[in-house]
Amino acid sequence: MSLPKVVLGGGLLASLLAAPPAEARFGKRSDSHESSKPVHEATAIGSDRDDDSKKDDDENKNRSSRSKRTTLSSTDDDYAFNSSASDDAVAVVLGALFELMFRGVGEAIASMGTHHGHDINAPDAQPQRNSLRHATPFSLRMGALVSPLRGGIGVDFDLGWEAQRFGMDLRLSRLTGTWDTSAYRNTRTLGEMHVTYSPLVREALRLRVEAGVSTLDAPGRVYVAPSLGMSVEACLLGPLDVEGRLQMTPGPYQQLDARGGLALHLGGLMLRGGVRYLNLDSEVAPLGMALGFTPEFGLGFVF
Repeated sequence: MSLPKVVLGGGLLASLLAAPPAEARFGKRSDSHESSKPVHEATAIGSDRDDDSKKDDDENKNRSSRSKRTTLSSTDDDYAFNSSASDDAVAVVLGALFELMFRGVGEAIASMGTHHGHDINAPDAQPQRNSLRHATPFSLRMGALVSPLRGGIGVDFDLGWEAQRFGMDLRLSRLTGTWDTSAYRNTRTLGEMHVTYSPLVREALRLRVEAGVSTLDAPGRVYVAPSLGMSVEACLLGPLDVEGRLQMTPGPYQQLDARGGLALHLGGLMLRGGVRYLNLDSEVAPLGMALGFTPEFGLGFVF
């Protein structure tokens, strides 16, 4: 071997022997960029740093849930506001409709009726329909009367219409009597259907004669009998009238119904009050009810 090769081999062997031992590292590279990357410091389990991270997570979750609840609450408030506004609008519309309806009915009742009288500013003018009072060419009447009887009560409904002289009159009376105790009630229903004719017709007076049938509904039996009657209406003072009526049923059961009183005309509305006398056969009269004279009052409409 030549001398240069021996010298070169010896130098390499000496450098290997003089080199320091390599440093052992696990999980890390010996790189110049190593110092630039942050290293997570290891902490023990259950330390304060874990608690802080958990608190941060809990706060984030709570903040998220609060934002959701706030959003839902805002939606609910908007819905409640819209619902309340719509309800208020419906209430206003319905209130206006009812006000117009009742106002129209009130004006119609006040402006109609048969007792308005002549125009004092034009006494020679042709009388209008509403100034003819009891001599109107056509009229419609209806009403209800209540009679507080001793031992019971009586309720009477009437409906009638009339042309110049001929007309119809329908009536229904309900008698409710109390016998011995208030737990037992004995009732009777009286009905009338009459054809009417007015032989005397004046602006301040109308006299009628009536004829037809009457009925009586008793427990276990219904009576139908002929019926006769007469009635009168006369102007007493301004819109105040006096009224009288008599009805009789000769058989197969006997009935006598007489009434008299006053009627105050307020346009088409009529307030009535007076005295009634009612007499029935003891076989068909309500048990425990004392018939005879009794006050009565009620209201009606006349157009």
